[in-house]
Amino acid sequence: MNRIAGYASKWLAGIAAIALGTLLSAPSPAAEAPRMTTMELSAALGSPDLAVIDVRVDAAAAETKIPGAAVENPRDVASWASKYPKGKTIVLYCS
Repeated sequence: MNRIAGYASKWLAGIAAIALGTLLSAPSPAAEAPRMTTMELSAALGSPDLAVIDVRVDAAAAETKIPGAAVENPRDVASWASKYPKGKTIVLYCS
């Protein structure tokens, strides 16, 4: 019984070390995404090089919206991401 508990303990410690290593080595998406202030966005609105996308879960029912923003489902990025040109500045906003 003690031998089995020892193996299980070592196994769990190994799995925990691998999981921790994976978490610590993964890049942070938030650290890679550039930020834009509301003043910068206001100045850029209307530019043909800007696409604003509302990715709030309840965007259709939201009281406040950025004029001209497209509404996309944040849970289905794969279906809509390719329709926005790579050369544009893409602003995603949520709450």
